[in-house]
Amino acid sequence: MTPRAITGLGITCALGTGVDDFFRALRENTGAPPEAQTITSFDASKYENARVLEVPGFDPTKYLGDKGLRTLDRLTKLLVVAARLSLQDAGVKKDGQWAHFAPELVGVCCSNAYGSLEAITELDRVAKLEDARYINPAKFPNTVSNSASGYVSIWEDLRALNVTVSDGNCGGLDAVACADIHLSSERAEAIITGGGEAMSEALFLAFEKLGVLAPTPARTSEPRLGEGAAFLVLERATAAKARGARILGEVTGYATSFVAPENETSLIFASREAASRAAAQAIADAGLEKKDIDLVVSGVSGLAQFDVEELGAIEQVLGPVPVAAPKRTFGETLGAGGTMGMAAALGWLNGVPVSDLVRGSAPARVENVLVTAVGYYGNASAVVLRRAS
Repeated sequence: MTPRAITGLGITCALGTGVDDFFRALRENTGAPPEAQTITSFDASKYENARVLEVPGFDPTKYLGDKGLRTLDRLTKLLVVAARLSLQDAGVKKDGQWAHFAPELVGVCCSNAYGSLEAITELDRVAKLEDARYINPAKFPNTVSNSASGYVSIWEDLRALNVTVSDGNCGGLDAVACADIHLSSERAEAIITGGGEAMSEALFLAFEKLGVLAPTPARTSEPRLGEGAAFLVLERATAAKARGARILGEVTGYATSFVAPENETSLIFASREAASRAAAQAIADAGLEKKDIDLVVSGVSGLAQFDVEELGAIEQVLGPVPVAAPKRTFGETLGAGGTMGMAAALGWLNGVPVSDLVRGSAPARVENVLVTAVGYYGNASAVVLRRAS
């Protein structure tokens, strides 16, 4: 792929809202935030030891004002806040006004794994337990998988392309490939690229039913579902330099791979082969050799079956390379996970070390980072980021 400059970052997750909070938590090595005493996104009283990490004290009115939010669901609010922060951080907007580009020249590529389950669940409950006539029509648009991304465009007046990517927890990385294509075809001058996932009872219950969140004595790190949203502002490197933008890093390589499970009835499946292919091909796409990778920011999150396959693939391709696992700090954020991994990688590239290394020690100066994600259905993706030249 053509190297793409990252000129802005907007993020809200369990570590806080905004770049400063995110990197401060990583820099101060505070580790994973404690489980909330009271879960606010759903009634967790009927579940024993519900292990989730929410955005602490999330208040969208602080960033968006208090008008127009009543019919928006949690996922949409998280994404709109992250989008606004990313555009501000990139200098594309200042105090809510366009400082660079016209609205027609800025687009969005957004990942979410499971969509607006909060809205879908609410409408289903009304229809089943009451009567379909009582469904709130103002909330019905939230049930469409690309509605949250659409609201991002509406709130931020982004009039170029609007694309939603749905590929599980690989989607945040796959959105980068989508943005690269549209930048190459000059559909936009800048594309906010990332993903989001919101906590809800339906999401928690799905993973609870699969049994993947249950504590086990063999685990050194227990998996916790997380929520949040993150957007990177991607631009052509030459254009970003020409406008004097601060460049946080560059995306130089991408690859994805898929291996089908032998048993077609498998609900979840981790493929070491797919992860190995994606990692090796992303490095080659970046024009690098394996020895050039200083660090891997992995998707390791405490889900034992997937962690074993991902770490095995990394070792198979790169040998004893240092491996970070930021998801053990902010949780398994699914559709947002790949973008948050890239955000953590930007920390390493800019001298802010991630606290959670599961293998090896990173060099004092990191030049190239491989970010990996292993999906739940045999898919895997990877991107390469390098220090800004």
